Amino acid sequence: MQVTFCRLRTHQWCFILFNIVLFHALLFGADFMEEYFLQSPPFSYTDAKFMEIREQARKLDLHLMKDNISKSYLISGPDVCSEREVFLLSVVFCSPENKTRRRTIRDTWGNVTAYKGRAVITIFALGMPVSETIQSEIVNESQIYSDIIEGSFLDTYHNETLKMIMMMEWVVTFCPTARFVLKTEQNMFVNIKSLADYLLGLETNSEDLYTGRVIHQSLPDKDPQSPNFVPVSSYSETYYPDYCSGAAMVMSQDVVRKVYLVSELVTTLVPSDVFVGICALRAGILSTHSSRFSGTRHIRYNRCCYKFIFSSSIEDDRELSSAWRDMNEGEDCTVMKTYYGLVSCKVWTYIDKLNYFNKDIKDSALSF
Repeated sequence: MQVTFCRLRTHQWCFILFNIVLFHALLFGADFMEEYFLQSPPFSYTDAKFMEIREQARKLDLHLMKDNISKSYLISGPDVCSEREVFLLSVVFCSPENKTRRRTIRDTWGNVTAYKGRAVITIFALGMPVSETIQSEIVNESQIYSDIIEGSFLDTYHNETLKMIMMMEWVVTFCPTARFVLKTEQNMFVNIKSLADYLLGLETNSEDLYTGRVIHQSLPDKDPQSPNFVPVSSYSETYYPDYCSGAAMVMSQDVVRKVYLVSELVTTLVPSDVFVGICALRAGILSTHSSRFSGTRHIRYNRCCYKFIFSSSIEDDRELSSAWRDMNEGEDCTVMKTYYGLVSCKVWTYIDKLNYFNKDIKDSALSF
């Protein structure tokens, strides 16, 4: 076998090498293009308008208005940060009824309270439930865990943008010392340790950070029957500006402040993550793509892959608990194990997408 292997001719080696390169290009080419070639052109921060917003954001202090702002919340959680230095604040958008998911997150990735000596906090952002019984349960839950903030608006899909504004107001008012803010959804797994390690590398240059899985040239939904319908009167441009998927994105404290300042000038009739993108554009902030965020996609579990990525959608509570338990057991992943893990994740993700596509075709054919 060895003799045969060594006697491969030059064109045979070239063929093998070509297929290896092609395989990796198909797997990672799209991520590479997004990471390095599809970024928006940089702003000039000498622009007077942007400079004015930066200065206003730096001076923004809502400390004296704490009591009045607290009254606009059903649960304000004013002491969650307790004026201590917080390295990473994770805000999970959660439905009021889903206490099971909140418990699962508290037992898994939300249980990380420190990383390399830096404080990490996880809280849940809710709107009002329709049921008074559920509201009573939320109040009791908040008294036990002290990790819930609740706005005085109904928790509906169309009020997601109001929840986003509430989150930014709460950060600026009650947690102004948070260096970085992660906004994520209840159905997401987040590798807090991997994310915090990445953010530590930015600690000396931590301003103007708005990062996640960037969505390019997304079209506004003009279908009046769609729940995502955006009237032309609210947004007339052909495309949305580049924005980070709301499944999981990170903003530095200064970006939260700038976005909050300009938020009153932007329509709330767009999806919440698009809303942040439009505000960021007005404030002179660029979205930065990272392929380690999955967006809304589910990444098939592989231990070394999950130890490297920042996020993945996981709907099932048992799967989330199992993944977290397995990740934190055993030895660290070597470079080669991480490489094979990422390849495995990519391959299975493409296979899952193909199966989903084929299922859609079959369903369409049957309904026809």
